[in-house]
Amino acid sequence: MSDDDESEPIRIGIVGLGYIGTTVGGQFHRHPDATVRAVCDLDAALRDEVGRGFGVSTDRQYAEYETMLAEASLDAVLVGTPHTLHYEQVVAALERGCHVYCDKPLTTDLERARDLADRVERSDRTVMVGYQRHLQTAFRTARARFDEREPEWLTASITQGWIDDSRETWRLDPDLSGGGFLYDTGSHVLDGVLWTTGLEPASVAASMAFHDDEQRVDRRAHLDVRFENGATGTFSFHGDAPSVREHVHLWDEEGAVYLEGTQWGPREVVEIDSDAGEYVPYIDPRDERTRADAFLESVRSGTEPPATVRDAHRVTALTEAAYEAARTGDRVSVDR
Repeated sequence: MSDDDESEPIRIGIVGLGYIGTTVGGQFHRHPDATVRAVCDLDAALRDEVGRGFGVSTDRQYAEYETMLAEASLDAVLVGTPHTLHYEQVVAALERGCHVYCDKPLTTDLERARDLADRVERSDRTVMVGYQRHLQTAFRTARARFDEREPEWLTASITQGWIDDSRETWRLDPDLSGGGFLYDTGSHVLDGVLWTTGLEPASVAASMAFHDDEQRVDRRAHLDVRFENGATGTFSFHGDAPSVREHVHLWDEEGAVYLEGTQWGPREVVEIDSDAGEYVPYIDPRDERTRADAFLESVRSGTEPPATVRDAHRVTALTEAAYEAARTGDRVSVDR
């Protein structure tokens, strides 16, 4: 398919058939403007199961993503593999001329994040990162507040039974995950705050409780962040809590906006005025696009996707600085 031929569906190859590969992959499978042409995973039984579900013939089910890229005639690739594998797979897809939807985090290495951001900016390919809060109406409503003002102080937290959920999976293997709860669920919260506010982190102090003796997989993390505009913020991530709760409170000189949610349902937004009065703006979830909708629209139109590699680069920079701060006990500059 040429970039100018909009009559044909965009041919998608999926690398990694876990939660993201099957969830977002399912959105592509059901989308009228896309077709899942190939799937790739090391697990043969999973390849067969998902391949049959997505209507992918056995000759387009692959164990190696390099072979899939070489043989499958793809327009785009969904990267849903463990975190530390993203970089080489995104690079390989771009070198084959493919657009890319990559799960978060884009990468767990700051130099590689810089490299990917530079590559994408030199390319005409679309690369969208899986930070879905950019599509959620509550976060988009909150973001509009900061078009003409800046937060002065913020707090953000999330809890989850992440350690128990992750047992016997790659998420507790730092060679594949790149870290712990902060690099997984916590990454969404960091991104949500940075994208919603437009703030640029300048430095961070951090403390962490680690799951492993090598201090690579955090189960709890507390970050004290100073931003370039003088604002300050605290982030708390608790990965061995009994349930999922998210709280984001963003204060400016006129009041605040609160974002709250339980489990993985929609978030609620409340605006607080200077007299502590509350206003709940109307949120219409029908306006929300799926991740597949947003990605395909960006590919078709050539416009910037909702979550860019620069957004992801910023999150990696803060995350890497936080791990360094926790291990050294020092406040660390956030080097982008």
